[in-house]
Amino acid sequence: MKRKQIIISIVVVIVLAALVYLQIREWRRFDWEKFAEGSEGILWYRVLFGVVLVYFADFLRAIRWKILLRPTRPEVAWKDLVAPTYVGFAGLAVLGRPGELIRPYLIGLKTKTSFSSQMAIWAIERIFDITAVVVMLVVVIFFVPSLRTIDHYEAFREFGYALIGIVVVLVGLAVMLRLIGPRFAAWACRMIAPFSPRLGGAFERKIRSFSEGLDTMRDALSIVEVTAISMIIWILVAFAYREVTHAYPVDTGIPALDLPQVVLLMGASVVGGVLQLPVVGGGAQLATIALLNNVFDTGPELAVSCGILFWLVTFMSITPVGLVLAHFEHLSLRKITRESESLEENGPSLPAYPPAER
Repeated sequence: MKRKQIIISIVVVIVLAALVYLQIREWRRFDWEKFAEGSEGILWYRVLFGVVLVYFADFLRAIRWKILLRPTRPEVAWKDLVAPTYVGFAGLAVLGRPGELIRPYLIGLKTKTSFSSQMAIWAIERIFDITAVVVMLVVVIFFVPSLRTIDHYEAFREFGYALIGIVVVLVGLAVMLRLIGPRFAAWACRMIAPFSPRLGGAFERKIRSFSEGLDTMRDALSIVEVTAISMIIWILVAFAYREVTHAYPVDTGIPALDLPQVVLLMGASVVGGVLQLPVVGGGAQLATIALLNNVFDTGPELAVSCGILFWLVTFMSITPVGLVLAHFEHLSLRKITRESESLEENGPSLPAYPPAER
């Protein structure tokens, strides 16, 4: 592990440890018996249906990637992208943020394209994901009357305005890089090179790669298709959250949280997911638990139970299928992660196929 990664990991651990400590201090009277009682009577068939929705959403991600590949690799079939997608999300669940590189790495191998080009598509995909989530949050925050009675509603309104600003900036940057990407990359390199030539060169390569990746959006049809699929993906995820809340017994009060409320919970999970540790996660769970307890007044016991179930359904549930597919393809997630990290930093050509670690 490189020094930068070690420092980042230490900072994340400290932040999450501090958050956990504050929660423990606040919940000194945490009732484990009530936690167990609140977890009884869960309708597991609804939880399973939530998992199915997440699987279908990830399947649509493969379809979306196929559309983004269309200008450069029109012959690639969507079915060739399903396994790398599931394996990639399993790697993300097991390894944390380093596993994020697995999906573009494997798709690059499958399609015989450069890793940098697939990372550019990955970045474009993130923009559409962020935009879809923000659109849903803005709709429920500003246009759903029932949410105006919840605690801290004004804070949610301010958060909504901030999200709109973030999306405007992201879209503006994307448009700028699409139009003048190479020139902006050269300018950024000239600004950074006097302080760190290596960093300046790396920054220029990443900007050029992302600018070239924007060529995948050459026509209005592609933009419409990718936008529609992105919205459907996150609507499916929101319904998966709703299936979890409706799986709890009525007397817990959690089934009262319907689609507008679970969209807020989903948004909190996405924002909290910026802090992510291998295997155990962290920020996403803490964010949803805090929102359940402090805004929707579920109590700490039910908040923890529901937050954990959200995490298992929407994040960890893909792991079994992904690991099985990785086994059949003779792939080692850790080895792929190391190789993809090396490619991200050094930019060499892709190997013919990642050998399994023995």
